[in-house]
Amino acid sequence: MQERSEETPIYLDNQATTPLDPRVLEAMMPYLTGHFGNPHSVHHAYGWKAVAGVEAARAEVAELIAAESREVVFTSGATESNNLAIKGAARFLRRKGKTHVVTLATEHKCVLECCRRLEREGFRLTVLPVEPSGLVDLQRLNEAICEDTALVSVMAVNNEIGVIQPLAEIGALCREAGAVFHCDAAQAVGKIPIDVEAMKIDLLSISGHKVYGPKGVGALYVRRRPRVRLEPLFDGGGQERGLRSGTLAPALCVGLGKACVLAGREMAEEAERLLALRGRFRERIMAALEGVSLNGDPEQRVAGNLNLAFEGVDGEALIDAMPKLAVSSGSACSSAAVEPSYVLRALGLSDEAAHSSIRIGLGRFTTEAEVDLAIEDVTTAVTALRRDGAKAEAGRATAVGAAE
Repeated sequence: MQERSEETPIYLDNQATTPLDPRVLEAMMPYLTGHFGNPHSVHHAYGWKAVAGVEAARAEVAELIAAESREVVFTSGATESNNLAIKGAARFLRRKGKTHVVTLATEHKCVLECCRRLEREGFRLTVLPVEPSGLVDLQRLNEAICEDTALVSVMAVNNEIGVIQPLAEIGALCREAGAVFHCDAAQAVGKIPIDVEAMKIDLLSISGHKVYGPKGVGALYVRRRPRVRLEPLFDGGGQERGLRSGTLAPALCVGLGKACVLAGREMAEEAERLLALRGRFRERIMAALEGVSLNGDPEQRVAGNLNLAFEGVDGEALIDAMPKLAVSSGSACSSAAVEPSYVLRALGLSDEAAHSSIRIGLGRFTTEAEVDLAIEDVTTAVTALRRDGAKAEAGRATAVGAAE
């Protein structure tokens, strides 16, 4: 990781994307230069070398989630994986009379839009609310699943508030009811242990750039026993067991594989370090400022996530007031939206509280010194914005009094 200069903002947006780990880049480089062969060329050494790298990477991804290598399908990222899983499973199961899909109101936009597309195709869609903690009500989920439920899609870790859903319990409910369980694990893989067998997950989406790997690559786990069948999204040469046609990029696949190896090796230690940094950030901010609240369950969340609401402060104005920090007000996929976060609204927050929230994403390369600088910047900015807001309010009151 290149050392940060004083002019470069402190990066605290690791839920949006993670920096490429230098060790991942090192593993990728040979496949960007000498090993340039097409992994689907079976007649010469260039193709053999490329496919060997791809298949080694496939095994590395599988090992991280306790799957079999042949159950991993490479894609361009979690969005494609989610589309293939949700649309592919639902459209296949429609042939068997299963036309019901269940998901949560706090899912990633990609998942929600996939489900709405299916609804327009004639599927019945149930979008369940969540508890104020951001967690699913298992009893409500159980009641929603019925005989014609084709698929249940619940993300492992929320991209905005970082809460971890009870995957094993959800998997058990789905398996008992005969519904396919899809899990968007883009924010979870490499951060918390995932065991697709123990958790009874049938389809699981992975993103390379959320786990310190390259952008433009992801994977979809597709269970073999009991077998999950998918209808492909597009036609072509039949690569990836006929589920995802197209020439794979060996360098990207190798990068994802290396990222998974590093995550499996370092996950526990990294989580412990990030948990300490998160605790330091939260405790010092709340000691320095009044009117600060945490969005989402305080315990059932990944170590690197903090989503904080600052009473009386507009989140976008706060971000603008902290040019030395790279933070966000929510999902990077909907950052252009001016309406309050639909995830925070689903927790029961008012528009005002949702607008006052920012997301802090700590990561592998975040240092204690950076956290301390960030605490200082946030405290200074919030204090200044509240002071300016109080002055503006006093001015309006004076003007109203004079008019009367």
